[in-house]
Amino acid sequence: MNVIVQPTGVTTADVLAVARGTAQVSIAEQTVAAMATSRAIVDGIERDGRPVYGVSTGFGALANTFIAPERRAELQHALIRSHAAGAGAPMPREVVRAMMLLRVRSLALGYSGVRPIVAQALVDLLNHDITPWVPEHGSLGASGDLAPLAHCAMVILGEGWVLGKDGHRMMGADALHAAGLTPITLSSKEGLALINGTDGMLGMLLLAVDDFAHLLAMADVTAALSIEAMLGTDRPFQPELHAIRPHPGQMTSAANLHRLLQGSSIMDSHRDDHEHAVQDAYSMRCAPQVAGAARDTLDFARQVAARELVSLADNPVVLPDGRVESTGNFHGAPLGFAADFLAIAAAEVGAIAERRVDRLLDVTRSRDLPAFLTPDPGVNSGLMIAQYTAAGIVAENRRLASPASVDSLPTSGMQEDHVSMGWSATKKLRTVLDNLTSILAVELLAGVRGLQLRAPLVPSPSGRACVAAVAAYTGEPGPDVFMAPIMEAARATIATPALRTDIESTIGPLS
Repeated sequence: MNVIVQPTGVTTADVLAVARGTAQVSIAEQTVAAMATSRAIVDGIERDGRPVYGVSTGFGALANTFIAPERRAELQHALIRSHAAGAGAPMPREVVRAMMLLRVRSLALGYSGVRPIVAQALVDLLNHDITPWVPEHGSLGASGDLAPLAHCAMVILGEGWVLGKDGHRMMGADALHAAGLTPITLSSKEGLALINGTDGMLGMLLLAVDDFAHLLAMADVTAALSIEAMLGTDRPFQPELHAIRPHPGQMTSAANLHRLLQGSSIMDSHRDDHEHAVQDAYSMRCAPQVAGAARDTLDFARQVAARELVSLADNPVVLPDGRVESTGNFHGAPLGFAADFLAIAAAEVGAIAERRVDRLLDVTRSRDLPAFLTPDPGVNSGLMIAQYTAAGIVAENRRLASPASVDSLPTSGMQEDHVSMGWSATKKLRTVLDNLTSILAVELLAGVRGLQLRAPLVPSPSGRACVAAVAAYTGEPGPDVFMAPIMEAARATIATPALRTDIESTIGPLS
């Protein structure tokens, strides 16, 4: 796949293809022309000698310091070096690649006043699979993701570090040399244009939106497993019951659950049983209300990300009429709010799933399933500690759901006196989603075990697909085994598309 950066930018699909795949990147001729036109305006300002922020002045609290023409290239390099001040472990390859493509996108819009060679230098890193070493700490989401983007910019200057194929870091100059690439020298305005924007926050939000969309479908799958295994009812998921409370996400999740539970002899076995509970517990009956609210929150975050994807977050901006104006568009509040809302929603999807797991394992509430889903309780503990793990992760997600975007603190001599913390919000959102994957993996194991223990009754087609996928690495219920490898395999089953594809081939697409 070849992603072509147009003057209008790139799409979400482009970002995912470059971040998570091997797509090559190129810059359209019209994009090159737009950047060249913008650069000509900056060159004119240089000739006129006008004081313009970022072109002939210092930065932040030093905005009123005039820089002599002969030192302006030095200023841009000094800016990159001083701002590459991150600390901590390196960010994942997919985040850094998304961030670099989005910075190219921003430059391509033709409002940043940079030469096309600057954007091409970042493209060269992507196409040669050179990933800058970007430490996890350093961005406050004010003036954008300054430190993370500076660490990327260091490499095109032939400096800084990159992430080696073995996970260790190597010198940026060595990586460029090995790829046959040459460092570039920056001109006025270009250093600032390389680091002033929301690309890191936006990249992580786009990746998270993609991940959460899949996890919500899998949350419906694992909820259906639990409901079926606990002899629950599908009656609360009838479409007419959700049409009278028409939240779109709720109706979608209820429709998924209703279809997932059809064709089950387990469900049929108690459909007319008068001793069966009239109402299931909230964690079963209200599954679409919680997952549906999360879906609606995801739709909001998707809209925010889509708007940001066509936005210019640089500062200052070079307007076509020759003006260079300072803006506040780099402030990450829209992305920070969206990420915090998503973290809250994802934490609750995990919390209700863990409550279903707890019911499945509790002999007093699981409707005749053996304690902890082991055929021989006492000698064997079954899934007892797997539930502990899920509970511990739920507790961590509750802490991570505390919003980062309300935690502003001033920097840069009070010039940047309110910051978004958008980088922190999007980064911790990814942790919450990774944790949610583990919680759903535990529910997958518990739900499948419950269905196996209902034999000879036959599960729904979806249930049968789940049993077949999980039994491949767990086998039939029996004596306790080493659980950690099974947990890892279940996480992969949740995170990857194979099981969902198998289910959808039988019952149709899950929304």
